[in-house]
Amino acid sequence: MTIQTPEETRAAATSPVSPGAPATSAPAAPAAQAAPAADRVGHVEQHGTEHVPASERHGRPSGLFWVWMSANVGYLYFVVGGVLMLLGLPLWEALAITVVGNLWWALVGWLAVSGPVSGSPSVSIMRAMFGIRGNKVFGAGLGVLIGLFYEIINVAFATLGAIALLAHFGIALPAGGEWAVLAVIGILSFVIGVYGHATILALAPWFSAALAVVFVVLAVFVFGAADWTYEVEPLPVADHWALVMLGFAIVASSPLSWGIGADYARYLPADVSKKAVAWYTALGGFVPAVLIGALGVVAGTAIDMTDPELTIGEIVPAWFTPLFLGMIVLSSITNNVLVAYSTGFYAQALAERISRAATTIVTGIVATAAAGWVLFLSPSFLDALSASLELAVTVFGPLVSIYAIDIVLRRNRYDGAALDDTRPGGPFWYRGGVFLPGVVAMVAAITIAVLSANTTLFVGPISTALGGADLSALVGPLLGAGIYALLWLTTDPYRDPAKRPGAATAGHEASAAPAAIIETDAAASARIEGDHA
Repeated sequence: MTIQTPEETRAAATSPVSPGAPATSAPAAPAAQAAPAADRVGHVEQHGTEHVPASERHGRPSGLFWVWMSANVGYLYFVVGGVLMLLGLPLWEALAITVVGNLWWALVGWLAVSGPVSGSPSVSIMRAMFGIRGNKVFGAGLGVLIGLFYEIINVAFATLGAIALLAHFGIALPAGGEWAVLAVIGILSFVIGVYGHATILALAPWFSAALAVVFVVLAVFVFGAADWTYEVEPLPVADHWALVMLGFAIVASSPLSWGIGADYARYLPADVSKKAVAWYTALGGFVPAVLIGALGVVAGTAIDMTDPELTIGEIVPAWFTPLFLGMIVLSSITNNVLVAYSTGFYAQALAERISRAATTIVTGIVATAAAGWVLFLSPSFLDALSASLELAVTVFGPLVSIYAIDIVLRRNRYDGAALDDTRPGGPFWYRGGVFLPGVVAMVAAITIAVLSANTTLFVGPISTALGGADLSALVGPLLGAGIYALLWLTTDPYRDPAKRPGAATAGHEASAAPAAIIETDAAASARIEGDHA
């Protein structure tokens, strides 16, 4: 099947938008004809970072639950639960941290509501927050790094599981054979992401069901072997709370890394229930993250969670071991499906002439090679994982919170056609292609978050002054949102509603009768002012 270039797809889906001019759409083919051409199961999705026209929208919000469920019924949460126990936290506190840290999934659900109204992936919507050029650094650039980070983790977990599975069946690998296993895992990890949206939605329920069955059986054995009287050595109050906050940062790093909710909601009709979009997205991540994370915590009372792939055999029968290892492989691959898909968007935003499918393949190759280094050449994979999760939240938190507060400030009015206009002088060009409120908020929030972090690699001076407490998972998101909101409301063009980019165009394509509601700049300004009043 021929893959269109981003320019060809954009030309077919959008029309140029001038600053302050109403957005209108050319007549489109009926949804029954247009949607299959661009978004068919088993075919490479044709859309990239450009918005999806209203004529091609389809689906229901409930489908989002299975997408996020399949990606998060995963081994990583089992490991994170075990890490909380390795930190030396009491059982019930570790369980509470698992729940509280995953409440950030509510924010992920909130981000998803920007998808249906704009028809755009998250990286394109971020142009409103950072400007066309600023987004290449703080949206697309950081997005690629975040995506590669989790791709590497998933490929590493899957490769370790596959090697252990082969050993369980007595299959000895020749010298260098582990690299061949890595290569196979890399291919399996990224092929579904290359096919894209429709294929992901079709496979998600099946992946979710298969993985859930294995975890339910695992739970039976874990709870049967659990030591419910498990105790740890008491620590001084300051040291104890430092561990609590460190554990919270590690748990929170996972939901705070998913700033891509719009990627999977953008095919939904613009008039779909935003509440349903938010709830199905949030619950699809929260439910498995909490249940599997709690399972890892409880397992930590019975076995050494430093290497659960080996020690799990102490509490499960021999026949279940290959199922457990197979679950590690499959869950890591399914998580990588979503990660790889969105990383392809981020990379395409940096290299617009390359298709999303191609950028997904390129980033997949890079991640697979990096995973090989982490697995076979670095000293300790688990130590590297813990340190990375501890520091990652200092970047993820501000990025997601700025995105979330921007939806509030703009009342979720994003025009996909305007966001696609990346020309100098376009609606989101701002000054020199940079929107200072977003850039300043990111730099300030990340800086303070890093200074507030307490990790195995680095302890910030603010954390030191607070007795070692790691507040990065709290101060980063709160400062990012607060600084951005303050600057947004006091910086041109937002002091003058008539000059707000996209104010007159937001949501027009999604309307059932666009010609009847096209507004002038003055009318849009009056409406926005009335909303605020």
